[in-house]
Amino acid sequence: GDVLTVAVTSDGKHIVSGSRDKSIKVWNFETGLEKVAIEGHSGFVESLVLTSDDKHIVSGSSDGTIKIWNFDTGELERTLKGRNWDVTAVALTSDGKYLFSGGWDGTINIWNLVTGKEERTLEGHRFCVSAVVLTPDERHIVSSNHDKTIKVWNIESGKEEHTLEGHTEGVYSVAVTPDGKRIVSGSKDYTIKIWNLETGKEERTLEGHSSFVQGICVTSDGKYIVSGSWDKSIKVWTLDAGKERTFDWHTASVGTVAVTPDGEHIVSGSDDKTLKVWNFKTGREERT
Repeated sequence: GDVLTVAVTSDGKHIVSGSRDKSIKVWNFETGLEKVAIEGHSGFVESLVLTSDDKHIVSGSSDGTIKIWNFDTGELERTLKGRNWDVTAVALTSDGKYLFSGGWDGTINIWNLVTGKEERTLEGHRFCVSAVVLTPDERHIVSSNHDKTIKVWNIESGKEEHTLEGHTEGVYSVAVTPDGKRIVSGSKDYTIKIWNLETGKEERTLEGHSSFVQGICVTSDGKYIVSGSWDKSIKVWTLDAGKERTFDWHTASVGTVAVTPDGEHIVSGSDDKTLKVWNFKTGREERT
């Protein structure tokens, strides 16, 4: 099925993908072979996150549930069901105690994974939450939305600190730089914007894609932005200068991108039902 979300383990040895065919697959990065196929959702797997120890996969689905799976065996360990009928985004604290989920109704729910209970709901967005990410200090969450905005929330107080406005269409993806100073967003307006996280001000707009920017991530050294688009391309941009390189094409829209922890490879998932691994330096496709 179409690949909607990808994650890479912290040791860089495995790729995890979620698909429109309702499955999650774990792949060996070196061999490209499937290690585990996980089934259990009754809807699209739209978002994925790994616990920091790589022992569990947390998935959000259009079936309205969040499921927690054992990474090695693929067994289902827990199912969380909130009020959202479609879980479009998930993020997790590094200690694995708190989970943040965004949904189609515009809310963000905070779950205590120790108790399995939903502790708080953040309200302020009008439409579907497309992405939720934590800042490196884990004091804030950043959410992007189809209402054209990005919001920065204080986790402790649950208050909205900034609303970033500037995109002319819905915002599909968001990332925070490793130093916690900037937010990078990709939008249906074909652009990528870089924002100052502290002030909420827009710093730069990157133009080059010829369709919606669906996937965005920042390399672990904070120097590069990687974007995937409905124009079937992947682009790499320098964060400081906004210079771009374009990688070979998928045969359909690229909805999700990730970079390996060592920064040497890009993993992309597409509506052409493939996962591709690219060499970051050369731009060559290494595996499909």
